[in-house]
Amino acid sequence: MFKSKPKHKISKTNKIRKDDTVKVITGKDKGKTGKVIRVLPRKGRVLVENINMIYKNMRKTKQHQQGGILRREGPIEITNLLVVCSKCGRSTRVGFTKLEDGRKVRTCKKCEEIMT
Repeated sequence: MFKSKPKHKISKTNKIRKDDTVKVITGKDKGKTGKVIRVLPRKGRVLVENINMIYKNMRKTKQHQQGGILRREGPIEITNLLVVCSKCGRSTRVGFTKLEDGRKVRTCKKCEEIMT
């Protein structure tokens, strides 16, 4: 069998990383902000805290003694998010600059400060 190709072009530069604060720009959760829990780069998706909540039916097992309906975060498209700058507090695009010591760092496009 053939492996299916990823739906999105895999970016070599990860503009959104774990523990970033992001803002949703489209969809049912538009305008909400949250912290990134996990990045799925091959699928082009991200798990964000309390964004895109879904219901998961869990069967009773040895690990989960009590079955039932659980609420958890569903993956959201990377293109539907903007990073919130920690310095200026605005949602912004991310740029890259090289420092004098040769390191490549992410920068805010609005205030041009280094993002950590």
